[in-house]
Amino acid sequence: MLLRTLALASAVALSTAAAFGADAPIRIVAAETFYGEVAAAVGGDAVTVESIAMSPDIDPHDFSPPPSVARAVADADVVIMNGLDYDHWMEHLLEASPDDTRVVIDVAALLGAEPGDNPHLWYDPKAVPTLAAALAERLAARDPDDAAGYGERLAAYQASLAVLGEEIAAIRERHAGTPVVASEPVFGLMAEALGLEMLGTDFQRAVMNETEPSARAIAEVEDDIRSGRARVLFYNRQVVDPMTERLLALAGEADVPVVSVTESMPEGSTYVDWMRDQLDATARALAAPAS
Repeated sequence: MLLRTLALASAVALSTAAAFGADAPIRIVAAETFYGEVAAAVGGDAVTVESIAMSPDIDPHDFSPPPSVARAVADADVVIMNGLDYDHWMEHLLEASPDDTRVVIDVAALLGAEPGDNPHLWYDPKAVPTLAAALAERLAARDPDDAAGYGERLAAYQASLAVLGEEIAAIRERHAGTPVVASEPVFGLMAEALGLEMLGTDFQRAVMNETEPSARAIAEVEDDIRSGRARVLFYNRQVVDPMTERLLALAGEADVPVVSVTESMPEGSTYVDWMRDQLDATARALAAPAS
């Protein structure tokens, strides 16, 4: 009690940055759980992190935040969002509670992504390391007393990501140029990093934008699977509709391996484990005999 009283009495004399470091942890809200993991790893005890958890059984594009999320955003010192209209609901919440002192980190902006680009940025191997570095820089500017701590935690987290780079390089070396197809472009940025040739991009883009693919686009994707030209089918298991079910059935008939991916990080997992599970499944599928 005495320490709190003394702190309050001297608050007027403290700078904003120093007050932040001494009085309370920096409040961070992340629009996606995997970005929240980055914030917790880099921020450590100097921050509190609230990640907006979405059920892996729903389409994240259809997420509607409850009132508690609006309150958390209004109180946040730092907000992390994906951008590219993927988490459009966060943009609305920020507009509803303007705050000139709040730091907003848009991952799409960090990567130089533009409207119309693939919004599933966390599958780009550059996204999480870039976010971690940017966050450490902004936290250090806000709380300079712990700048060294942010730097140390950043280095440790970056080191934990190295295993992903190694696995991506190994798959790329063995399977670059292999033609694959997908029900929608969730895994597209990772497939690009692996050097895979993604077929049926017009079909995938239409599905992602919730528009009807053209008859020609549908026929081309179905033929890619039926003929075995596509060596693997990737599908988003959070969004299974009649079209996806048809592609899965065709893949089964043609003995084309299927790899399921998700937009949401599974509960209890880590970003590295989540990515490795999907990379391992991809490596097994690519190594399977051609149909």
